[in-house]
Amino acid sequence: MADTLFRIAPLSLQHCQEICSWKYDPPYDIYNWNSWEKMKKDQEEFADPLIRQEQYGSVLDRYGLLCGFVQFFPLVDGTRLGLGMRPDLCGQGLGVPFVKAIVHEAVLRDSRKEIDLEVLVWNERAFNVYSKAGFVVTDQYVRNTPAGPAEFYCMVYQPPF
Repeated sequence: MADTLFRIAPLSLQHCQEICSWKYDPPYDIYNWNSWEKMKKDQEEFADPLIRQEQYGSVLDRYGLLCGFVQFFPLVDGTRLGLGMRPDLCGQGLGVPFVKAIVHEAVLRDSRKEIDLEVLVWNERAFNVYSKAGFVVTDQYVRNTPAGPAEFYCMVYQPPF
């Protein structure tokens, strides 16, 4: 059953603008988005209406307030999650129910597909949340980020028996 703290809804234009205004403190500032104006001009990620509709969602609390976003990126045999929590909510113990609500939605979309995500190796806070939410490390590699090459874990969701 989905966690009742959070639910997934379509990502609205208002939410896109709000997400682009979020500012994370270092070292998490690598997760800051470009301005909404730049995103629209370049049709980046959720500024592209088709990508927004097919892949992105808003994570809302029980009152309908925006708490984060999720991307359900299609892979051949799976779904790769991209996600972000509103900066003022980070570190408050909400990570596990937040991630579990996202996983629940991914399973509803296609229960036959593997669910995975990538996390920067240095991001122990996110790694611990993902581990508690049922993800396990299956690979480690280096790939490019906006700040240059960085080391990542690939973590795959292991449903409870």
